[in-house]
Amino acid sequence: MNEHYTPAVMASLASQLTSRDRHLLRLIWTHKVLTSHQLARIAFNDPTTARHRLVKLHHIGVLDRFRPKPPTGSAPWHYVLGETGAVVLAAEDGTEPAEFGYRRDRVLSIAYSQRLAHTIGTNDVFAHLHGTARRTSGCHLHTWWTERRCATQWGTHVRPDAYGRWTENGHTIDFFLEYDTGTETIGRVVAKLDGYAALTAATGITTPVLLLTSSARRENTLHDRLQLRAIQTGVPCATAVTGPSPHGPVWFPHDARNQRLRLAELTNHWPQPGARG
Repeated sequence: MNEHYTPAVMASLASQLTSRDRHLLRLIWTHKVLTSHQLARIAFNDPTTARHRLVKLHHIGVLDRFRPKPPTGSAPWHYVLGETGAVVLAAEDGTEPAEFGYRRDRVLSIAYSQRLAHTIGTNDVFAHLHGTARRTSGCHLHTWWTERRCATQWGTHVRPDAYGRWTENGHTIDFFLEYDTGTETIGRVVAKLDGYAALTAATGITTPVLLLTSSARRENTLHDRLQLRAIQTGVPCATAVTGPSPHGPVWFPHDARNQRLRLAELTNHWPQPGARG
């Protein structure tokens, strides 16, 4: 262990961190970057309390942060794991910091990545579902796998941005998420269903693909193109425009006419013969 992190220092640090703090460190490491708004939604009941706590965690070094400069307005703080936070998680995992896989330069490089908006957008879906489940009786986010874990599991066939399992009022849906920022051609997005068809053939499990788009105009074009491809491949899919309620009645199934369903209602629209682990 780095001599800077002596047993006394670690003991002092441990006394300052709550179980919620540790949970947030793990989530941030898993998801690469989460904004202050997302973290508030995930784990706090009051945004002011969230802001003060995140500043404290940054002050003691368990979190790093940066603030992108958008074309207009201002962006929230974006939080990534700090060096001290990596030491804490390494200790929890029973491994040495050098073996944990953390490098500050790599962690902070996402601030300049062309995929930052895509990563934040995908993580926003997770944050909304997690926050809704925390506050709403009858809702539960059982599973959320990141792009990296999905690639490890299914990369031979598909590389979804996330895989989730969501329950609302006794109805459970398994789904793959494709977060579309509009940088790919419509044809390339639609062609992804071929990979999902190959995965279905290999596993015997049909899982809906949900596509979040950047605008209503793009969604209309994408939905029109998906209708035939979904029928050809046998892969059910639905579209929606990015927004604050991914669990709500925003999903437009490929085989529906002007009918938007809640996320959990898709399970009745497309009964799933099997579920993933």
